[in-house]
Amino acid sequence: MRILITAGGTREYIDPVRFIANASSGKMGYAFARAALKAGHKVALISASDLQPPVGVDFVGVDSASEMFNAVKKHFPQCDCLIMAAAVADYTLARPAKTKIERTGKSLTIKLKPTPDILKWAGKHKNEPRLSAVASAKAEATGHGPRIIVGFALADKKLRRNAEKKLKEKNLDMIIANTPDAIGSDKSTVHIKTPGGKWLKLTNTTKTTIAKRIIDLLACSSRRRLTEP
Repeated sequence: MRILITAGGTREYIDPVRFIANASSGKMGYAFARAALKAGHKVALISASDLQPPVGVDFVGVDSASEMFNAVKKHFPQCDCLIMAAAVADYTLARPAKTKIERTGKSLTIKLKPTPDILKWAGKHKNEPRLSAVASAKAEATGHGPRIIVGFALADKKLRRNAEKKLKEKNLDMIIANTPDAIGSDKSTVHIKTPGGKWLKLTNTTKTTIAKRIIDLLACSSRRRLTEP
Protein backbone atom coordinates (compact mmCIF):
# COMPACT_ATOMS: atom_id res chain seq x y z
CA MET A 1 0.00 0.00 0.00
CA ARG A 2 0.90 3.65 -0.38
CA ILE A 3 0.21 5.07 3.07
CA LEU A 4 -0.07 8.78 3.84
CA ILE A 5 0.50 9.65 7.51
CA THR A 6 0.17 12.95 9.37
CA ALA A 7 1.92 13.57 12.69
CA GLY A 8 2.58 16.22 15.33
CA GLY A 9 0.69 19.27 16.52
CA THR A 10 0.24 22.31 14.30
CA ARG A 11 1.28 25.87 15.22
CA GLU A 12 -1.09 28.75 14.56
CA TYR A 13 0.84 32.01 14.62
CA ILE A 14 -0.38 35.09 16.49
CA ASP A 15 2.55 37.16 15.22
CA PRO A 16 5.94 36.21 13.72
CA VAL A 17 7.27 34.91 17.07
CA ARG A 18 4.22 33.73 19.04
CA PHE A 19 1.84 30.89 18.26
CA ILE A 20 -0.98 28.74 19.63
CA ALA A 21 -0.06 25.06 19.77
CA ASN A 22 -0.88 21.80 21.54
CA ALA A 23 1.19 19.23 23.41
CA SER A 24 1.26 16.54 20.71
CA SER A 25 4.75 15.05 20.33
CA GLY A 26 4.17 13.25 17.02
CA LYS A 27 5.33 9.92 18.51
CA MET A 28 2.23 8.00 17.41
CA GLY A 29 2.43 9.20 13.81
CA TYR A 30 6.13 8.40 13.62
CA ALA A 31 5.47 4.93 15.07
CA PHE A 32 2.98 4.39 12.23
CA ALA A 33 5.57 5.49 9.69
CA ARG A 34 8.19 3.07 11.03
CA ALA A 35 5.71 0.19 11.25
CA ALA A 36 4.45 0.79 7.72
CA LEU A 37 7.99 0.92 6.31
CA LYS A 38 8.94 -2.27 8.15
CA ALA A 39 5.88 -3.99 6.67
CA GLY A 40 7.03 -3.05 3.18
CA HIS A 41 4.61 -0.22 2.43
CA LYS A 42 5.48 3.06 0.75
CA VAL A 43 5.10 5.95 3.20
CA ALA A 44 4.59 9.69 2.86
CA LEU A 45 4.85 11.50 6.21
CA ILE A 46 3.43 15.00 6.66
CA SER A 47 4.76 16.24 9.97
CA ALA A 48 4.42 19.23 12.27
CA SER A 49 6.76 17.56 14.77
CA ASP A 50 10.44 18.22 15.49
CA LEU A 51 11.19 14.48 15.59
CA GLN A 52 13.71 13.01 13.15
CA PRO A 53 11.80 11.33 10.32
CA PRO A 54 12.47 7.64 9.62
CA VAL A 55 14.80 6.90 6.71
CA GLY A 56 12.80 5.88 3.66
CA VAL A 57 9.71 8.07 4.02
CA ASP A 58 8.69 10.80 1.60
CA PHE A 59 8.87 13.59 4.19
CA VAL A 60 6.95 16.88 4.15
CA GLY A 61 7.47 19.34 7.02
CA VAL A 62 4.66 21.75 7.88
CA ASP A 63 3.78 24.20 10.65
CA SER A 64 0.14 25.27 10.44
CA ALA A 65 -3.20 23.51 9.88
CA SER A 66 -3.47 25.27 6.54
CA GLU A 67 -0.06 23.99 5.43
CA MET A 68 -0.97 20.47 6.54
CA PHE A 69 -4.26 20.61 4.61
CA ASN A 70 -2.46 21.72 1.45
CA ALA A 71 0.09 18.92 1.83
CA VAL A 72 -2.61 16.30 2.40
CA LYS A 73 -4.51 17.47 -0.70
CA LYS A 74 -1.31 17.26 -2.75
CA HIS A 75 -0.42 13.69 -1.68
CA PHE A 76 -3.95 12.32 -1.26
CA PRO A 77 -4.49 11.37 -4.94
CA GLN A 78 -1.54 8.95 -4.80
CA CYS A 79 -2.36 7.21 -1.50
CA ASP A 80 -4.27 4.01 -0.77
CA CYS A 81 -4.64 4.81 2.93
CA LEU A 82 -4.58 7.99 5.03
CA ILE A 83 -3.77 7.83 8.75
CA MET A 84 -4.53 11.20 10.36
CA ALA A 85 -2.47 10.91 13.54
CA ALA A 86 -1.67 14.64 13.68
CA ALA A 87 -3.23 16.88 16.32
CA VAL A 88 -4.46 19.60 13.97
CA ALA A 89 -5.55 22.84 15.62
CA ASP A 90 -9.31 23.43 15.54
CA TYR A 91 -8.85 27.21 15.40
CA THR A 92 -6.36 29.64 13.91
CA LEU A 93 -5.90 33.40 13.99
CA ALA A 94 -8.47 35.34 12.00
CA ARG A 95 -5.86 38.01 11.33
CA PRO A 96 -2.30 37.29 12.55
CA ALA A 97 -0.09 40.31 13.16
CA LYS A 98 2.59 40.90 10.51
CA THR A 99 5.02 42.28 13.09
CA LYS A 100 5.76 41.36 16.71
CA ILE A 101 3.07 42.55 19.09
CA GLU A 102 4.68 44.77 21.72
CA ARG A 103 3.88 44.43 25.40
CA THR A 104 1.64 47.23 26.67
CA GLY A 105 0.54 45.93 30.07
CA LYS A 106 -3.08 45.91 28.90
CA SER A 107 -5.32 42.94 28.14
CA LEU A 108 -5.06 41.57 24.62
CA THR A 109 -7.95 40.01 22.71
CA ILE A 110 -7.35 37.81 19.67
CA LYS A 111 -9.99 36.56 17.27
CA LEU A 112 -9.93 32.96 16.10
CA LYS A 113 -11.58 31.22 13.16
CA PRO A 114 -12.10 27.49 12.48
CA THR A 115 -9.41 25.62 10.57
CA PRO A 116 -10.26 23.31 7.65
CA ASP A 117 -11.52 19.88 8.75
CA ILE A 118 -8.94 17.73 6.95
CA LEU A 119 -10.39 14.42 8.11
CA LYS A 120 -13.89 15.30 6.97
CA TRP A 121 -12.52 16.41 3.59
CA ALA A 122 -10.68 13.10 3.21
CA GLY A 123 -13.78 11.09 4.06
CA LYS A 124 -15.74 13.00 1.46
CA HIS A 125 -13.13 12.45 -1.28
CA LYS A 126 -11.96 8.90 -0.49
CA ASN A 127 -13.79 7.37 -3.47
CA GLU A 128 -12.05 9.54 -6.05
CA PRO A 129 -9.65 7.72 -8.43
CA ARG A 130 -6.17 7.01 -7.09
CA LEU A 131 -3.31 8.22 -9.24
CA SER A 132 0.30 7.17 -9.53
CA ALA A 133 2.91 9.87 -8.96
CA VAL A 134 3.81 9.72 -12.65
CA ALA A 135 0.30 9.36 -14.00
CA SER A 136 -1.22 12.14 -11.87
CA ALA A 137 -0.40 14.78 -14.46
CA LYS A 138 -2.32 12.75 -17.03
CA ALA A 139 -5.11 11.90 -14.56
CA GLU A 140 -4.61 8.17 -15.14
CA ALA A 141 -6.23 6.11 -12.42
CA THR A 142 -4.46 3.28 -10.59
CA GLY A 143 -5.63 0.89 -7.88
CA HIS A 144 -9.09 -0.36 -7.05
CA GLY A 145 -11.74 0.57 -4.52
CA PRO A 146 -11.96 3.53 -2.12
CA ARG A 147 -9.11 4.69 0.08
CA ILE A 148 -8.94 3.62 3.71
CA ILE A 149 -9.30 6.63 6.01
CA VAL A 150 -8.18 6.36 9.65
CA GLY A 151 -8.89 9.05 12.22
CA PHE A 152 -8.15 9.68 15.89
CA ALA A 153 -10.55 10.84 18.59
CA LEU A 154 -9.08 12.25 21.80
CA ALA A 155 -11.44 12.92 24.71
CA ASP A 156 -11.46 12.78 28.50
CA LYS A 157 -15.13 11.75 28.81
CA LYS A 158 -17.65 9.78 26.74
CA LEU A 159 -14.67 8.50 24.78
CA ARG A 160 -16.29 5.73 22.76
CA ARG A 161 -19.50 7.64 22.15
CA ASN A 162 -17.64 10.65 20.76
CA ALA A 163 -15.34 8.42 18.69
CA GLU A 164 -18.22 6.45 17.16
CA LYS A 165 -19.95 9.71 16.24
CA LYS A 166 -16.78 10.92 14.52
CA LEU A 167 -16.39 7.58 12.70
CA LYS A 168 -19.86 7.95 11.18
CA GLU A 169 -20.01 11.70 10.55
CA LYS A 170 -16.63 11.86 8.79
CA ASN A 171 -17.12 8.70 6.73
CA LEU A 172 -14.08 6.94 8.19
CA ASP A 173 -12.99 3.33 7.91
CA MET A 174 -11.37 3.18 11.34
CA ILE A 175 -11.36 5.35 14.45
CA ILE A 176 -8.72 5.18 17.19
CA ALA A 177 -9.85 6.70 20.48
CA ASN A 178 -7.61 7.67 23.38
CA THR A 179 -7.40 10.09 26.29
CA PRO A 180 -5.10 13.10 26.91
CA ASP A 181 -2.83 10.79 28.96
CA ALA A 182 -1.45 9.51 25.63
CA ILE A 183 0.08 12.88 24.73
CA GLY A 184 3.87 12.73 24.83
CA SER A 185 3.88 9.22 26.31
CA ASP A 186 5.60 6.15 24.87
CA LYS A 187 2.61 4.00 25.87
CA SER A 188 -1.11 4.46 25.43
CA THR A 189 -4.47 2.80 25.90
CA VAL A 190 -6.44 2.92 22.67
CA HIS A 191 -9.92 1.86 21.60
CA ILE A 192 -10.20 0.85 17.94
CA LYS A 193 -13.38 0.51 15.88
CA THR A 194 -14.43 0.04 12.26
CA PRO A 195 -17.97 0.62 10.91
CA GLY A 196 -20.14 -2.29 12.03
CA GLY A 197 -17.28 -3.86 13.98
CA LYS A 198 -16.74 -4.41 17.69
CA TRP A 199 -14.45 -2.30 19.83
CA LEU A 200 -10.86 -3.52 20.21
CA LYS A 201 -9.00 -2.23 23.28
CA LEU A 202 -5.22 -2.24 23.66
CA THR A 203 -4.33 -1.38 27.26
CA ASN A 204 -1.13 0.43 28.30
CA THR A 205 0.61 -0.69 25.12
CA THR A 206 3.69 0.84 23.49
CA LYS A 207 2.95 3.06 20.53
CA THR A 208 5.28 0.90 18.46
CA THR A 209 3.11 -2.17 19.17
CA ILE A 210 -0.12 -0.23 18.60
CA ALA A 211 1.15 1.02 15.25
CA LYS A 212 2.19 -2.48 14.11
CA ARG A 213 -1.18 -3.94 15.10
CA ILE A 214 -3.12 -1.27 13.23
CA ILE A 215 -0.91 -1.44 10.12
CA ASP A 216 -1.54 -5.21 10.05
CA LEU A 217 -5.31 -4.64 10.35
CA LEU A 218 -5.24 -2.09 7.54
CA ALA A 219 -3.25 -4.41 5.27
CA CYS A 220 -5.82 -7.17 5.84
CA SER A 221 -8.62 -4.75 5.06
CA SER A 222 -6.89 -3.65 1.86
CA ARG A 223 -6.41 -7.24 0.70
CA ARG A 224 -10.10 -8.01 1.31
CA ARG A 225 -11.14 -5.04 -0.81
CA LEU A 226 -8.94 -6.14 -3.67
CA THR A 227 -10.51 -9.62 -3.72
CA GLU A 228 -14.10 -8.41 -3.44
CA PRO A 229 -16.08 -8.59 -6.71
